[in-house]
Amino acid sequence: QVQLVESGGGLVQPGGSLRLSCAASGIIFRFYAMGWYRQAPGLQRELVATFRSSGSTNYADSVKGRFTISRDNAKMTVYLQMNSLKPDDTAVYYCNAERTETGRNYWGQGTQVTVSS
Repeated sequence: QVQLVESGGGLVQPGGSLRLSCAASGIIFRFYAMGWYRQAPGLQRELVATFRSSGSTNYADSVKGRFTISRDNAKMTVYLQMNSLKPDDTAVYYCNAERTETGRNYWGQGTQVTVSS
């Protein structure tokens, strides 16, 4: 059974930082591209950042220079360090695992991030 379990969300003031974690189980983690997506109320889910098995990373323009994605294959965990948070970053953040060769795609349950004073 595949599980992606996010943690680290919460309420933070503008300009603050949070670190999200996503612990995976049930997959061969190192073969998967890991990503973070977010969905704000009334909006579509959007890509935040991805970290491919090759080591390449990709970021949404809105978070470049503020967010950093990283992964620890030994711990089967992907992280999202979020700095200089803005109210527009408020959303539910979802962890994603994708292996394009097999078409396998999995989602976590999401963690709420609220940026407000």
